Amino acid sequence: METLTNIGLLVLRVVLGLIFVGHGTQKLFGWFGGHGMAGHTAFMDKLGLRPARLFAAVSALGETLGGLGVLAGLLTPLAACGIIGTMAVAAITVHWANGFWNHEGGVEYPVVLAVQAFVIGLAGPGPYSFDGVLGIGLPAPWTFLAALALTALTVAATVTRRPPQGRS
Repeated sequence: METLTNIGLLVLRVVLGLIFVGHGTQKLFGWFGGHGMAGHTAFMDKLGLRPARLFAAVSALGETLGGLGVLAGLLTPLAACGIIGTMAVAAITVHWANGFWNHEGGVEYPVVLAVQAFVIGLAGPGPYSFDGVLGIGLPAPWTFLAALALTALTVAATVTRRPPQGRS
């Protein structure tokens, strides 16, 4: 049973990691039909997240590096928090007003992705990972919980910097 659990963690990590590498590189480089940093910066500005260039870079790097880290199982608690943070900001700033369900543009999809990252951060990457192979054993679960607390503070600081609705 333990082997199946480890294979399950590997599959979850690979799929989630690839999704976020794709999302992040759309923003960073315009790959996979993305708009690149110029388009992502304009989107951050439209959302009222200022300085827009800084927030665009942080979100693009959070998704790309978080995705790479989860994919590889490297510094996994920190990588998972990169994904959780970007999805929390997306859920609050973009999707919240649309309700829950994804077909209406709601928070369902970013919540599912953030929960998957949470499970990986809490459970660890498993032995089929760079953390496992290299013996990187950050104090679990305390490293993840501390990083998660810092992520929550960062998300709160980010979303409360926006101007009230209708003002910019």
